Amino acid sequence: MSAVQENCERLPLKEFAEKAYLDYSMYVILDRALPHIADGLKPVQRRIVYAMSELGLTALAKYKKSARTVGDVLGKFHPHGDSACYEAMVLMAQDFSYRYPLIDGQGNWGSPDDPKSFAAMRYTESRLTAYAQTLLSELGQGTVDWSDNFDGTLKEPDILPARLPNLLLNGTMGIAVGMATDIPPHNLVEVAGACIHLLDKPDTPLEQLLEHIKGPDYPTEAEIITSAEDIQRIYITGGGSIKMRAIYDQEDGNIIITALPYQVSGSKLMEQIAAQMLAKKLPMIEDLRDESDHENQTRLVIMPKSKRIDIDEVMSHLFATTDLERSYRVNMNMIGLDGRPRVKNLREILVEWLAFRTETVRKRLQFRLDKVLARLHVLEGLLIAFLNIDEVIAIIRFEDHPKTVMMERFGITDIQAEAILELKLRHLAKLEEIKIRGEQAELEKEREELEKILASKQLLNRLIKSEIEEDAEKYGDNRRSPIVAREASQALDTTALISNEPLTVVLSEKGWIRAAKGYDIDVATLGYRSGDGFLDSAKCRSTQPVYVLDSTGRVYSTTTHDLPSARSQGEPLTGRLNPAPGSLFTYLLAGNPDDWYLLASSAGYGFRVQVKELICKNKAGKSLISLPIGAKVVRPALIANQSDLLAVVTLQGKLLIFPLMELPELAKGKGNKIIQIPTKDLATDKDRVVAMAAIPVNGQLVVVAGKRQLTLKAIDIAHYSGNRANRGLNLPKGFQKVDGLTAG
Repeated sequence: MSAVQENCERLPLKEFAEKAYLDYSMYVILDRALPHIADGLKPVQRRIVYAMSELGLTALAKYKKSARTVGDVLGKFHPHGDSACYEAMVLMAQDFSYRYPLIDGQGNWGSPDDPKSFAAMRYTESRLTAYAQTLLSELGQGTVDWSDNFDGTLKEPDILPARLPNLLLNGTMGIAVGMATDIPPHNLVEVAGACIHLLDKPDTPLEQLLEHIKGPDYPTEAEIITSAEDIQRIYITGGGSIKMRAIYDQEDGNIIITALPYQVSGSKLMEQIAAQMLAKKLPMIEDLRDESDHENQTRLVIMPKSKRIDIDEVMSHLFATTDLERSYRVNMNMIGLDGRPRVKNLREILVEWLAFRTETVRKRLQFRLDKVLARLHVLEGLLIAFLNIDEVIAIIRFEDHPKTVMMERFGITDIQAEAILELKLRHLAKLEEIKIRGEQAELEKEREELEKILASKQLLNRLIKSEIEEDAEKYGDNRRSPIVAREASQALDTTALISNEPLTVVLSEKGWIRAAKGYDIDVATLGYRSGDGFLDSAKCRSTQPVYVLDSTGRVYSTTTHDLPSARSQGEPLTGRLNPAPGSLFTYLLAGNPDDWYLLASSAGYGFRVQVKELICKNKAGKSLISLPIGAKVVRPALIANQSDLLAVVTLQGKLLIFPLMELPELAKGKGNKIIQIPTKDLATDKDRVVAMAAIPVNGQLVVVAGKRQLTLKAIDIAHYSGNRANRGLNLPKGFQKVDGLTAG
């Protein structure tokens, strides 16, 4: 065995893969996707903000190229892709994405219409906003822990000492491995009010905190229409959804949309509405126009065709079918102070952040107190030196080890002796002693104040409270997203969106379908594709579907308002429907849901069915007529009245007439026997049902055989009448091969 093999560690693949995946998962959860409750930032955001502060890019500094910032972030703290880093930076600069932006950008940083239309980082410039100082102002005051950067050459803060609960103020979203986060933004003034209330009364229940925090506050003026009960449930559980709706006004009969939901693109919204118009689903709208500009960031104009149109009804439909109304998932998942990811409710977030803030302020005060005590210690030594200045000078001048001698002579510490030795000659003036005593008095006063605050929880809370109030006054603003109770949006019924006009639907032998406006259409004059011809037609309204029977007895339904014009050659029905292999489309049916049809097979069985039973929602249709072996579907007959008579004729010229009501009413099936046909004739196709018709009371029947026609009146109808399932009587000579029956 070689030396290389001896030094190898052997692990089962299962253990190695499991450990590697778990390590990767934890990295994604803790170091990439989820924010920390302390500062509300993900690692890349924290590193961007810290790198910019290190570059001196404060709110008062000159702008610097964004590429410089990205370079520093990648080179010093975040060894990942530059485009991902820059996108994170852009997001923090967009006032339509962040409620309280952390970066002040100059140049093209995207637009609400297209957030990703920002310029490259070599063109844009940036600096931190004033609000970002709430994250950074206490950074160098011993408030947070520091860790080595990726190559161990620099230190970076584990978290930033946020003075405000930035996690709630700006919110965040992210997808980790096995978990995600969606925290909505909130109003600074409301959140600050809840924090102050909790400081005053730590046992405050969540319900009372909601008197301050009414709900999320997105960087848009669109309305939040989620009910107060649902918002309360979200804050109790830490999850749910928030629904936003656009704001609109009426102006000169037009609809003016002035605010869109969070992250909704105006251009894409216009495309959604235009698509419905092209599909003839918005006949009440005449035109659209986008009048947005620098003064009016959102101004979308919808022009109705008539002033009689119910605007609220139209908008309710658009809310239900477009991004004018949108839901946002809420999942308040974050990394807590214990370093573990967990979904927390609102009270838990505020309590935990206040615990972090309390500890941060305590560390800051202790850090300052240590500095004050150290300075007082030095000042005490300097005063001893000034009181014995001649002796100190003599020791420094003549002794080989002046520090040791001074420490023994005056009883001072190493630090004090070092400070004396570091004094410049000009500081030996008489005025310096006065300055030292003055500084000493000020520091003693500060020391007493700091020790008093650190020793009193009440005073510490009062300080935290005053700082939160100060920041809320400085950076707070009014709520942007009003919370309004609204009725649920309702999409209009399809029939209400389509102009109701007469149509003639035409089906060709090859299964191509089209529609012509009106009923006076001569289908014989229409053009057909080569090798194709007319098969069937049906008259209906554009608001009604048309039903298609196939050779296997299945029925399909499709809308008619969007069929191609009869001027064209139509479109193949197979593009709309999914018939069984080998089946052929045969007949078209149409009518109101309460209309009746007579369905039958060539084997002589049939039943009555209502049109509403023909409706099917899937493309594959549904079984309607059960066909005996070798049988075909006979052309269905429309029933005008249940008191009608049924006339049925066979291939051999046998005619039978009997009351329609003798046939059953079914939704599907084989039905009952209509006319008797010998089994051997059916098997050899010598006889079968070829046509049927419903004869109204006092009506007549026309029998068509080639070019011949035979009109049967009441006395003739009585002659051919009989019982259901009889054989029927022979028609006169010349009508042994009947092509069809017409009742009138």
